[in-house]
Amino acid sequence: MKIVKENAGALTNFEVLDLLNSRGASKDTTRVIAPVTRSEYKVYDYLMETAACTQTRERVAKFAEKCKDFKVAKAEILNIINIRPSSIVELMPIIEKPDDRDLDSDGILELVQDLLPPPPKIETPKDAEEDETETNDEEA
Repeated sequence: MKIVKENAGALTNFEVLDLLNSRGASKDTTRVIAPVTRSEYKVYDYLMETAACTQTRERVAKFAEKCKDFKVAKAEILNIINIRPSSIVELMPIIEKPDDRDLDSDGILELVQDLLPPPPKIETPKDAEEDETETNDEEA
């Protein structure tokens, strides 16, 4: 990826993650070698826990193209890609003045389900303890 014009517009979380990956950010323990700042690693770590880490450039582009049929603004498309709403309750705050517009919210949510992959399931320490307890119970 090459930056042609600085501040040309807003980026999706996927694009930021892609940029950080191209600069050498990773989950590798040898982070000291990469030319990535500490704050960039904090952003990288956060984005790796969101849906951005499972998205692809093709899916994001296809989603943005199909959203044009729903007559939503570019900023709304960007927020939908970043937040990946799964219900109307999550979608409506993203849409500006939803009551004044004839908007197919169910169609948008269906498009989100079809094209944008869900965020990765992050195992919490509590989940790990439960799995360990179940394994120990099975062995007994």
